[in-house]
Amino acid sequence: MDELELTINRSIAASREKVFAAWLSPDMLAKFMAPPAGGAAPSIVENDPVQGGRFSIIMVTAEKQIPHTGTYLEILPFSRLSFTWQSPHSLDDSLVTIDFTETGTGGTDITLKQVKFKSEKLRDGHREGWNAILDNLEGSLV
Repeated sequence: MDELELTINRSIAASREKVFAAWLSPDMLAKFMAPPAGGAAPSIVENDPVQGGRFSIIMVTAEKQIPHTGTYLEILPFSRLSFTWQSPHSLDDSLVTIDFTETGTGGTDITLKQVKFKSEKLRDGHREGWNAILDNLEGSLV
């Protein structure tokens, strides 16, 4: 299912610099990288936010812990992040790219794209997960 992909667009009422920085800060990642439907804050967040650096996030649900890891492929300050995304629910070479665009009102438009999923069902689950994460991010910044 290598051809499966998803794209999510979101506007957040915070500066592009602030939104971008949140994705690289372990403290901020711990606030917003939680699964949907009442998932708790991650139990572990480790982050080396440089090109080639790795991250590790253990998301927590009522039933289990879900490890997520990846490697930063591209870090263009305030405009783009690209990283691999490994979890039990994605292919090992899944790729996430996030573009940050300043709006005319001082906010930020985010375009998050992920490619390569094991199935349509898991892609749709990631859509739900990324939307929950973006909701949490917005709540943490505004």
